[in-house]
Amino acid sequence: MRTVGVLALQGDVREHVATLDNLGVSTRLVRREADLSGIDGLIIPGGESTAISHLLVTSGLREPLCTLIGGGLPIFGTCAGLILLSSEVLDGRSDQWSFNALDVVVRRNGYGRQIASFEVPIAISDGATVPGVFIRAPRIVHWGPEVTVVATHDHGDGEHPVLVRQGSAWGCSFHPELTSDVLVHGLFLDALQEALR
Repeated sequence: MRTVGVLALQGDVREHVATLDNLGVSTRLVRREADLSGIDGLIIPGGESTAISHLLVTSGLREPLCTLIGGGLPIFGTCAGLILLSSEVLDGRSDQWSFNALDVVVRRNGYGRQIASFEVPIAISDGATVPGVFIRAPRIVHWGPEVTVVATHDHGDGEHPVLVRQGSAWGCSFHPELTSDVLVHGLFLDALQEALR
């Protein structure tokens, strides 16, 4: 059985674990370097990107994760996790950093502040629809040619990607972990299985 780690420093940790449990996947909470041993993939949850990035440094996880991500570890970031996987962050703090696993430029809070949170159906490229919960969500404003756009959303100013993939890295602007729908996690797990064959 595959084991998926969930970065457990801050954010929607238990919601991701519950979704993976519903899919019958073994999980491990990742809080320190030793927790990375033997995992087959990793989820970086939604939360506060600057807090998570700070805790990645103080926990000693930043460098080991850089190595694993560079080596192709399947990884999935939702909301704040997408910010941490991006190549560039707009409207971030001066000390904001990211893993550069996805060739995307994101704007923090690009869909509005907390008070502007919303939920809309999101059509996945295979024709399925999932609920999209946007809470202070990052907006993907630029993406490179190697990025596969899996789903988009038009917030009144044209279609923007909200679910993307590049190699073994996945990023999502919304929070699939905050609904009972498991399709988005299932897509990541299918890709993880393919990568590990």
